[in-house]
Amino acid sequence: MEQLKNESSRQYEYMEEMKKWVQKKSEELGRKLTCHVTTFGCQMNEKDSEKLLGILETIGYEEVETEDADFLIFNTCTVRENANTKLYGHLGQVKKMKERNPQMMIGLCGCMMQEEHVIEKIRTSYKFVDIIFGTHNIFKLAELLKARVDSKGMIVDIWKDTDQIVEDLPSDRKFSFKCGVNIMYGCNNFCSYCIVPYVRGRERSRKPEDIIKEVKQVVSEGVKEVMLLGQNVNSYGKTLEEPMSFAQLLREVEKVEGLERIRFMTPHPKDLSDELIEVMATSKKVCKHMHLPMQSGSSRLLKLMNRHYTKEQYIALAKKIQERIPGVSFTTDIIVGFPGETEEDFEETLDVVREVGFDSAYTYVYSKRSGTPAASMEDQVDKDVIKDRFDRLLALLKETSAKNCKKKVGDIERVLIEEENTHEEGMLTGRLENNLLVHFRGCKEQIGTMADVKLVEEKGFYYMGEQIHG
Repeated sequence: MEQLKNESSRQYEYMEEMKKWVQKKSEELGRKLTCHVTTFGCQMNEKDSEKLLGILETIGYEEVETEDADFLIFNTCTVRENANTKLYGHLGQVKKMKERNPQMMIGLCGCMMQEEHVIEKIRTSYKFVDIIFGTHNIFKLAELLKARVDSKGMIVDIWKDTDQIVEDLPSDRKFSFKCGVNIMYGCNNFCSYCIVPYVRGRERSRKPEDIIKEVKQVVSEGVKEVMLLGQNVNSYGKTLEEPMSFAQLLREVEKVEGLERIRFMTPHPKDLSDELIEVMATSKKVCKHMHLPMQSGSSRLLKLMNRHYTKEQYIALAKKIQERIPGVSFTTDIIVGFPGETEEDFEETLDVVREVGFDSAYTYVYSKRSGTPAASMEDQVDKDVIKDRFDRLLALLKETSAKNCKKKVGDIERVLIEEENTHEEGMLTGRLENNLLVHFRGCKEQIGTMADVKLVEEKGFYYMGEQIHG
């Protein structure tokens, strides 16, 4: 614990040093130095980017909306192969920006940087990149920036793994009224299609007192809703000296005064406990929304995916949750075209969609990911077959979503108002407890507050509503 406190102190010292450097540069140029963080990937990456931006702003950089900045960071994702191509495309564009702006520095971090072949390619083909770091040491940004300024050469600092969790560093939240809070890092599941355990490392949980401290802090700053983040939240607490279950952590978070909503992602169907279901059923703050990744409805494919449950077990779990938590919203992840997927396998997936009646789903075409067991499997599915199946899946999901939406028309729901509606002046967009959106009339001063809204009309994946005053 003392070591981690010392690490935080070290980083604040580097921030102080870099603050002087940024100030001097700004005076020389007669303007503020600017920064921008471009984020690819999941909510874990979004949370990491908030920390990166927090450090940059602490040392004196000013955030701008475009990538044409004095310091540009790409926080990368590598879950899908085309994510790599996307980054290289961006780098080609910013090379010209850097030629125009000699002050510009470029940093690369995140999951993609944990792959050796990527580092080698950047070293040889993108020599204009200044700093490369990975997923385990984002807290070192100020230190790495100092090393780059001192050395004038490319800085590469990649950790293969870590058991460190360094807290108490700056963070610039995207929203003032909601935010993510990491409860754990890493993954031990090794699904055969997924690169995450190789780039995020093994599971390690944050101490509950540190999580509660962070939740209290953000609530004191105006946050109404927190999203507790982990690759598999069901595994929370297993690495702690005094083990605590995820359900027990939820009960502690619920006690924080002023917090109105708690969300979490992502649980795994193989080890979702009855205790967690009970907490959701009885809590006044935990949202009645369950995102439960299915990936496939075929027990045969689920075994090849190393998911550790069958079609029948998934359906039974979903039914148990629906019975204990009436009106619960169900969302999921589904992969179409996993190696060897037959028409019969795909029909099994459609069968689960009908049986569970998902409100919505993140749907993915299988992406061959180098370094995962699935990449070397035979019987890769033809692209035309995948497209046909994908379209049929979307059509069915649209049906189930509209059917669920209709049930709530006429209800008055509590809504967290998130933003102005960009399509129509005078309209706001809010999020229901079940994670669906509703558009209704209101004034922008209400953004970040809660309101009662009557759901007047369903539009498939969202509602039109009327705000109830008084």
